[in-house]
Amino acid sequence: MRLFAALASACALVAGVLAAQTPAADRFNLFRRMGQSSPTIQLNSESYKQLTATPRDYSAAVLLTAVAPRFGCHLCRSFQPEWDLVGRSWTKGDKKAESRLIFGTLDFGDSRDIFLSLGLQTAPVLFLFPPTQGPHAVSSVEPLRFDFSNGPPTAEQVQSWLARHLPDRPHPEIKRPINYTRWAAGITFLLGISTLAVTAGPYVLPILQNRNLWASLTMVAILLFTSGHMFNHIRKVPYVAGDGHGKVSLFPPSFQTQFGLETQIVAAIYGLLAFGTIALATRIPCMTNPRAQLVTGVVWCVVMMAMNSFLLSVFRIKNGGYPFSLPPFM
Repeated sequence: MRLFAALASACALVAGVLAAQTPAADRFNLFRRMGQSSPTIQLNSESYKQLTATPRDYSAAVLLTAVAPRFGCHLCRSFQPEWDLVGRSWTKGDKKAESRLIFGTLDFGDSRDIFLSLGLQTAPVLFLFPPTQGPHAVSSVEPLRFDFSNGPPTAEQVQSWLARHLPDRPHPEIKRPINYTRWAAGITFLLGISTLAVTAGPYVLPILQNRNLWASLTMVAILLFTSGHMFNHIRKVPYVAGDGHGKVSLFPPSFQTQFGLETQIVAAIYGLLAFGTIALATRIPCMTNPRAQLVTGVVWCVVMMAMNSFLLSVFRIKNGGYPFSLPPFM
């Protein structure tokens, strides 16, 4: 990595010297040839000055960054792959250089003086230098600055920003490379799921086809929704509240208000009534002992009577005008 960095700095220095001896009309071709071998041109102080010097008949998008770990710029490191993707996609999509746009990267470690002269105290900073002469020239030579306030942008967002400020020119689309690791992980996951389904199918399928299981799950869902669970979830109601007399209020006197504990009590009543109905309809007729059958039936009838009585009393609390009641909760 250090060898590559040294070579990039040397190339940038040579490019700066050559650019200083090249007429303004030929600087674009010089930097364009340099940009063919890398996503963006690695600049130093001298080559940055030559690239952005006026007059120029081309545009230059320059990223001022600080990717070295000693600078601690996490945003710089996370955005660098997206910036390289923008430069690579634009260069490949505009092979004839009709957009006349050069991509460059200037690192703080190679150009501390440039950062100081621009008064920059943060990184990354993305500048777009418009042309000062030619058919796309603009009146102001001040560079446009990309906004990094929302975190690291995607390559598509940067491409859209560049296209917006480069009208009447080709705007190559971003072409992301195929993520073979993600594809391999996805295929491996699908194969694993398929293998698991084939292997465990004979054991899992009877469970999934069990009517009692689905009946139990259905009953639980019905009890949750009919007891007011969704109301609590949407309204964010308290679990309990005081009644103003130093005691706990379980059932507020209104249909527009309820507590979390009230929902659980009502769900338990509904569940007990449902279980009692199922027992009276399916379990008790199967009992062979007449005495046990009679006692069980009477017990469940008493339980259901008491639960219905309590449920009606709760209705009377919620609505004072409710006229019906059953013993023992009158």
